[in-house]
Amino acid sequence: MDEQAGKWGFLTNHARVLLVIAQEPASRLRDIAAACHITERTALSIVTDLEQDGYLRRERDGRRTRYILNRGGTLRRPAEAHVPVRELLELFTAHDSQR
Repeated sequence: MDEQAGKWGFLTNHARVLLVIAQEPASRLRDIAAACHITERTALSIVTDLEQDGYLRRERDGRRTRYILNRGGTLRRPAEAHVPVRELLELFTAHDSQR
C-alpha cells in the first residue's frame, strides 16, 4: 500500500472534476465520480459549484449532458487569480493531446 495515499493531495476535488471534464466533455456524472474517486452526489455538487462560479456551463445533447468549459476564466484564490484556467488544463492534459 502507498503510504502517501489518503494523506493529502495537491489538487482539490474541484480541480480534478474540471480536468476530467476537460478530457471528456460528454462525461456522465457517474464517470466523473469514478475517475475522481468521489460519490456521484459529490460530483454533482462540484459541477454545480463550477457552473455557478462560471468555470463551465451545461448543455443538453439529447439525453446526455455536455459540459462547455470557460477556459478564459482565472483561478479562484487571490494568490493564483492571475493564472488562466486554460493554463491549468493545458498543464494536466497536454500529454493526452500528444498521443
